[in-house]
Order: sequence, then C-alpha cells, then structure tokens
Amino acid sequence: MFEIVKNEQLRSCQNLFIGEACVYMKERILVIEDSAAINELICINLETAGYEPMPFWDGDAVSVWLHDEKHQWIDLALLDVMLPGKDGFALLPQLRALKIPVIFLTAKGDLNSKIHGLKDGAEDYIVKPFEMLELLVRVEKVLARYRKEAEVFVVRDVEIFPEERRVTKAGREIPLKPMEFDCLLQLVKYKNIALSREQLIHALWGVDFDGETRTIDVHIARLRKKLDFQDVIQTVPRIGYRLNSQ
Repeated sequence: MFEIVKNEQLRSCQNLFIGEACVYMKERILVIEDSAAINELICINLETAGYEPMPFWDGDAVSVWLHDEKHQWIDLALLDVMLPGKDGFALLPQLRALKIPVIFLTAKGDLNSKIHGLKDGAEDYIVKPFEMLELLVRVEKVLARYRKEAEVFVVRDVEIFPEERRVTKAGREIPLKPMEFDCLLQLVKYKNIALSREQLIHALWGVDFDGETRTIDVHIARLRKKLDFQDVIQTVPRIGYRLNSQ
C-alpha cells in the first residue's frame, strides 16, 4: 500500500482542487510516525506534492519541540497513535492548543479509537495501510479548510496578485489576457506537479468546453514569452505542463 507517488499520478488528486484558494509558500507538515520506513515514504510523497515535511519518531521529542518552537508556524500534523513516549492521543491537546490541525495515521482501526480521536478534535482518521494518493487528497482537503488565500504569489522575479489580477516582473507590470492569467494561477497553485491539458481546460473553461486541447499550448507560449518563463513552465511529454519553482 505504501509507495512513492509520481508527479503524473497526482492528477487524480488534483482534479478535486482545481479552482480553490492556495498559498504559494510551502506548507509545513509534521510527520509524527515511529516507523522509519513509513515516515520516510510519507515525507518523500509530501515533498513531491510541494509540501515541507518535518519528521518526528518520538512523542516526547515532539512535545518538547512544540513547547520550545511553538512560535514557528505549522500547517498540519500527521500523527500516529502508538508512539514511543507520549502517544498520539496525549499529543493531540497540545497540537490543538497551537491551532495545528491533525490527521491521525494509525493501525488502531477499532471504532472506539476512531471516536476518541475525532471527538477530541482530529480533522481526520486514516487507518493503516492506506494508499498514498488517498493521504494526499485528505491532506489537501484539511489544509484547504484552514488556508487563507495569499496576497501575492512569487516565482523568481515575478509577482502575481490574485485579488487584483495583476502580474509584475522585476517591478514592471506585465499585461496578461484573462485566460493567460487564470492559466498562470493554476500552474503556480500546483507548482512542481504535472497538469494535463484537460485539467487546465477544465479549470479555465469548465467541463463543457468543446474546443481543441491544444488551445492551452497557445496560452503557455504567450506566458513563457511575456514572463521569460521558458525554463520555468516545463513541457511534460504526453501529459501537459509543470511550473518548476526550484
């Protein structure tokens, strides 16, 4: 069940979220799991999806870190129940006090444990083993509930202002047509993830679009030229496009 999800495989997950608000900066996710192998795989998949995972293997270590570093913003915690030191149920109140949403990832699949975790404030409860794509979907859904739309997205020297629908490059405003702007927003939102032409069309025109999917290629070509994004907006063969934020 546990595997590394390739960028192209994330397309089924992305379909659920196209058009929702997004924060461009990497969201930080605590991965609190005592199995080193599972912890590492979760972190790899989160990094692939554009998040910043922070691994922990011991409940007491997490508790001390949260006390010492509670000023640092954490967006989500993936929390095992059975941990060395403090268990997940004992850590939950501390995480909630810091307003950190929690998804339990645990082998404890009995009804009482699920009710315990959810009644005490967890956002979700996932029983092992689970599919990694399912985890990524649930992570995004929880983050979407807590996320505030960014005032500005930054890619190199380009700044994108969603509310004003305005783009600047090195401080100079770059005029974009409405569809070019919307296309750019989708690429920025799903940075480092391959988006198919069909997904971009669905986001820009909706499901009833009857035109040619290659219409997207025209908008991409204009964005590359206007923003000097030839190496930023990358072509993914047989898929579509990916915005490389590295």
